[in-house]
Amino acid sequence: MCVKLLPALKDNYMYLLIDEETKECAAVDPVEPEKVVKAVEEEKVKLTSVLTTHHHWDHAGGNEKLAEMVEKLTVYGGDDRIGALTNKVTHGDAFQIGKLQVKCMFTPCHTKGHICYFITGGSGEDPAVFTGDTLFMGGCGRFFEGSPQEMYKALVEILGTLPGNTKVYCGHEYTVSNLKYALHVEPDSADVKNKLEWAEKQRSIQKPTIPSTIQEEKQHNPFMRVRETAVQKHAGEEDPVQVMGILREEKNNFIPK
Repeated sequence: MCVKLLPALKDNYMYLLIDEETKECAAVDPVEPEKVVKAVEEEKVKLTSVLTTHHHWDHAGGNEKLAEMVEKLTVYGGDDRIGALTNKVTHGDAFQIGKLQVKCMFTPCHTKGHICYFITGGSGEDPAVFTGDTLFMGGCGRFFEGSPQEMYKALVEILGTLPGNTKVYCGHEYTVSNLKYALHVEPDSADVKNKLEWAEKQRSIQKPTIPSTIQEEKQHNPFMRVRETAVQKHAGEEDPVQVMGILREEKNNFIPK
């Protein structure tokens, strides 16, 4: 398994998911199709599929153009609003990219049809998950079409139960600002301080902060830590779903220094 990061727009990430054995690959959220096709040519692989996390234009906006540029493209997604959609999927659906196993995880909240894609395959390789705008490094997406209960289920009960070594590939480079908010929530956390320092160094030399892992996110992401005492104390609430809503509302108006 090989994952190639393709920066797009201002702060988006597209990805090529490549099965190194069969040379078959999928594009994840290919908003800039020309860049995707160029990368496919450079990697000398065959693009067969698109994994769309959600319908927002900065993730799905390149689907139609890419489908015109590449013949027989299978476009997966969980929302009828996704352009060029050929295969609508929901929670638990599974398929393959070459010999890589793809499992769909329905994570509505940012949008009603949001899907995360969990990837396994390759002997001894860490699994991966493409989380779109549900889970970010150190944060989560806004609740545009959902509730704190839905995001709690997505982050804690679904993504949070994946193996700790699962590499997390998200849709945007928001890590530094997210971790500054995480430090506001847990100012005494060495995990947050260390991760923020590292992330700031990465960005200072224009390097990505992606990927993280599920285990790392549990250590420093406040939205995955809503059951932790320190996070609940910050929110002034013990119910983790209520904490989720309080954190998101505060983060919406948080201005990092």
